[in-house]
Amino acid sequence: MSSATSTPPAFRTAIVPAAGLGTRFLPTTKAVPKELLPVVATPGIELVAAEAAEAGAERLVIVTSPDKEAVADYFKPQPELERTLADRGKDDLLDKVRRGPDLISAEIALQRSALGLGHAVGCAEPNLTADDEAVAVLLPDDLVLPNGVLTRMAEVRARYGGSVLCAFDVPRENVSSYGVFEVDDTEDADVKGVRGMVEKPAPEDAPSSLAAAGRYLLDRAVFEALGRIEPGAGGELQLTDAVALLISEGHPVHVVVHRGTRHDLGNPGAFLKAAVDFALEDPEHGPGLREWLVERMSRS
Repeated sequence: MSSATSTPPAFRTAIVPAAGLGTRFLPTTKAVPKELLPVVATPGIELVAAEAAEAGAERLVIVTSPDKEAVADYFKPQPELERTLADRGKDDLLDKVRRGPDLISAEIALQRSALGLGHAVGCAEPNLTADDEAVAVLLPDDLVLPNGVLTRMAEVRARYGGSVLCAFDVPRENVSSYGVFEVDDTEDADVKGVRGMVEKPAPEDAPSSLAAAGRYLLDRAVFEALGRIEPGAGGELQLTDAVALLISEGHPVHVVVHRGTRHDLGNPGAFLKAAVDFALEDPEHGPGLREWLVERMSRS
């Protein structure tokens, strides 16, 4: 329990937009939400929840569609299953089953129409309390490794206020796949002040090579800004447009440049790479997989 003099966490609530149809994983996602597909043996949604909890989150608001509530059900206790495992002495499996519910308190916010990331984040506003001065937003398709970037982002917010986003330094020839930040230096080489963002610029037009990743620590003011931006293509509200509006009005926005790695769980090819990477680090599966990969590649 925190003492009366301890520093309160920078955020208590993490929002995970998870209402997408998972079309790139069809036909599997006809029945199984993409966020529950296992990276080795752990669903991506649990990996993201663990990252949020490690940084201080107590609540996970999963923004989902009415037919995908199973994503939140994953974090509910399963007394009958737990009792069966306990009776059979399968303590290792019991620990795995309890791991998700023990991580964080999860609840849902419904997004009934797919109207963009900004709209999805806005759907979570009714779940917030007066104590939520800032919220984290984690895109479940992005695994940002190693964990710790949210904690670093919280430190930057404590120093500068406002909102803090995560960025990766990508090869300039690849910037046209990302939202790219226009930045000013600070005394910390990995913390930049943000003057603006350019969505998917040509390499020669990009203001930097710092690309947005799927981690945001947003001041509560972002929800008011979401109500003032205009929908873009397809009637979608973009979160970056709300952030850009705040920047134009003097709201401080910074990025933390993360020097780790990022896995994209949003398409099958990249998902397989993530699974292999995680499996190679797993003491149970890694040695055998490594040996098999070496043998298999010798036959290519």
